[in-house]
Amino acid sequence: MSPPPFRAEHMGSLLRPQQLLDIRETIREKGVSAEEAGLPAVEKAAVAGVVKLQLDLGLKAVTSGEYNRTRFWGLMWDEFEGTIRLQDAEASMFRLYHPDVVSLIEKDRKVMPGDSVIAGSKLRHNPARSVSNLHELRLVQAAVPEAEWPNIKLTIITPAWFHMRYKQGRAYTPEAYANDAEYFADVAAVYQAELKMLYDAGLRNVQFDDPGLAYFCSDKFRDGWAADSDNIGTVDDLLDAYIKLYNDSIANLPSDFHTGVHLCRGNFIGGRHFAEGAYDIIAQKLFTELKVNTFYLEYDTARAGGFEPLKFLPKDRHVVIGAISTKLRELEDKEEIKERIYRAADFIAEGSGQTKEEALKQISISPQCGFSTHESGYPLSEDDEKKKLALVRQIADEIWGEA
Repeated sequence: MSPPPFRAEHMGSLLRPQQLLDIRETIREKGVSAEEAGLPAVEKAAVAGVVKLQLDLGLKAVTSGEYNRTRFWGLMWDEFEGTIRLQDAEASMFRLYHPDVVSLIEKDRKVMPGDSVIAGSKLRHNPARSVSNLHELRLVQAAVPEAEWPNIKLTIITPAWFHMRYKQGRAYTPEAYANDAEYFADVAAVYQAELKMLYDAGLRNVQFDDPGLAYFCSDKFRDGWAADSDNIGTVDDLLDAYIKLYNDSIANLPSDFHTGVHLCRGNFIGGRHFAEGAYDIIAQKLFTELKVNTFYLEYDTARAGGFEPLKFLPKDRHVVIGAISTKLRELEDKEEIKERIYRAADFIAEGSGQTKEEALKQISISPQCGFSTHESGYPLSEDDEKKKLALVRQIADEIWGEA
């Protein structure tokens, strides 16, 4: 059985069934417990159903569809010891040029950060509290034969998620950390502990979701950083720090634990995107220094630029080309997408001195983002979703003829 990534991939989240949405709304509106509302049984059945959907479509890296989450980043950070959740936060805490923050600023200069946390004291991993990812993994494991557990993919938010949005030194209280280096060291430690726990439970395939890495491609973000006199160092110093944070977080993983990072440009409620800018400005550093196995790159529109940056992809790394839109209902032209994959292979071959056929072995195809990064509010129907995923599978079969 070949290890991940597979030729036909998807980014994790899938459209939720209405029954699951209704129960979660009941819990919020009426204040009843999950058990009283009947959530556990419905959630288990829904995940089993969406796993069957993926398997029936010929997809091997099955996920939970993120059905147990409200937002794509889940509850992992809330479960770390030492975090404090913010509500109605002062805008002065945030980098107001950060794309996520821009969308959340209200007229009174408050920010509704959407389950945003800071470190109020030293971060620690407590297995008794860090249960949501494990619960999600076990739901998927219950729906597939144990022999296929290594294929299961779990999406996890970037370790920099609750740092990049905040002004210099505001991701933590002064009592918790004196500087970013101290903070990053503990973030890496809690991620190491989380990943070890998941590995011991049978996980062999993790995808970090990272909108922030895509923001380094954005002129608006780079200009905003340069104009912010509170920042220490350059924006590229920050990129270096995040690459080190990733590498430290995954440093102790066994060799059979596949890691990937999705440079997410956004499929927010209503199909909105957040990031624009070609990968050229970060490609060489990212591909050669970030020690993940696979890069999941969004290439559904011209906002991402061309495939030229793939010349920097090392021979021992893999790229998943996100060429199918999860924001638009129209189905892409199959032959046009295949030609784009072949063009990507040309650039990889040029950069690495391989043949085009050899370069194709480093490529997979996927939708550009999840279908439901938040639990509701998206333009595609379940039928649209199935057609898009079936197209991914068909293109993969016609190009590679393998899973």
